Amino acid sequence: MALWLAVAVFAGAYVLIATERIHRVAAALGGAGIVVAAGILDAHALFYDEATAIDWNVIFLLFGMMVIVGVLRHTGVFEYVAIWAAKRARGDPYLVMVLLVVMTATSSAFLNNVTVVLLVAPVTLLVCERIGVNPVPYLIAEALASNIGGTATLIGDPPNLIVGSRSGLTFNDFVIHLAPIIVVLLVVFVVMCRVLFRSTFVADPGKVSDVMTLIEREAIQDSRLLARSLVVLAAVLVGFVLPPAVIEPSLVALLGAGVLVLLSGLGPDEYLVDIEWETLLFFVGLFVLVGALVEVGAIDKLADGLADAVGDDVVLATMTLLFASAILSAFVDNIPYVATMAPVVAQLTAPHGPLTGQTVLWWALLLGADLGGNATAVGASANVVILGIAKRDGYPISFWEFTKYGAVVALVTVLLCAPYLYLRYLL
Repeated sequence: MALWLAVAVFAGAYVLIATERIHRVAAALGGAGIVVAAGILDAHALFYDEATAIDWNVIFLLFGMMVIVGVLRHTGVFEYVAIWAAKRARGDPYLVMVLLVVMTATSSAFLNNVTVVLLVAPVTLLVCERIGVNPVPYLIAEALASNIGGTATLIGDPPNLIVGSRSGLTFNDFVIHLAPIIVVLLVVFVVMCRVLFRSTFVADPGKVSDVMTLIEREAIQDSRLLARSLVVLAAVLVGFVLPPAVIEPSLVALLGAGVLVLLSGLGPDEYLVDIEWETLLFFVGLFVLVGALVEVGAIDKLADGLADAVGDDVVLATMTLLFASAILSAFVDNIPYVATMAPVVAQLTAPHGPLTGQTVLWWALLLGADLGGNATAVGASANVVILGIAKRDGYPISFWEFTKYGAVVALVTVLLCAPYLYLRYLL
């Protein structure tokens, strides 16, 4: 009974989010309230259990970085970068998108991709305003690019960290095996942007002319605060690269935010204005809904069914993992999904497992889970954050507006991974 109730509530909440019949925060928190009231999750499972609880590391990582962004806004650095980007692209809307997409994807390989979109989105809004184009396609493209770029390295996306911990694969292993296909996918995505967003590449000639006359250095409003902010931000980024065993990324973000607030001298009304409270609450509700699926064994049943279906056929196992992970990660957050599937893959590839030493299964799992998250507006954390920022700044992006682009990108990129995996590891 609990299994079917948890699945029904999750499906119902997802339908409400997709159709936007009610606000997505209300749908997520309402569904979370139902599974808690039904007794599927108790206080321990809700707040403390590693498998089912709200992922406070994600919540506080987002909160800390939002505070840092709030302080950075007062320095004028976002205006500086916006003017610089517009001038380098000579005001050409497509070249601006290419520049922002490549910058986002590259940064996401070495930072948490949610952190990257928090930093790049304000720049995007400003540069689009400067050249007179709609920022929505640019924000969508950056969310998609962050998920593609974050797949390339051990630290680029949380599911990669989970697999690295479970499998013993190193940072260099990820770069050698995943970075080559991600470079190809990024090039393909840049070309796809030209087609997918072609209607938006019409700038205001007058605004473009004005941008070319601007001097970006004049945009800096507080050079002393900027210098302090950049030092703190650099320290935070170094902290992100350290293994979680040394210090969790969420603590790095919170410490950095606290130090920067002290150094800035700003009041709470100044550095808290950029906190996306709706986004944070939406994540809380989503974590509870997914935690309920884990608690009742719904995801375990899927994992066990996969292991039984593939047996010792490495080609079938690889392709099943790739496409099943892509489909499921479009609807279920890829962090708990990968956390659930990692023991299954470890069992399959163990010394006495049916597919001993077949590390291709790990790459199939990650490529499917990371790239499949692009398919819907709630498939990846970066997507949810972008939607929150866009709404706050007066450019709401509907579930379907995001999904009609994301689903195409996810389909193309995952399909391209299939021949890569087959030709490199299975042929």
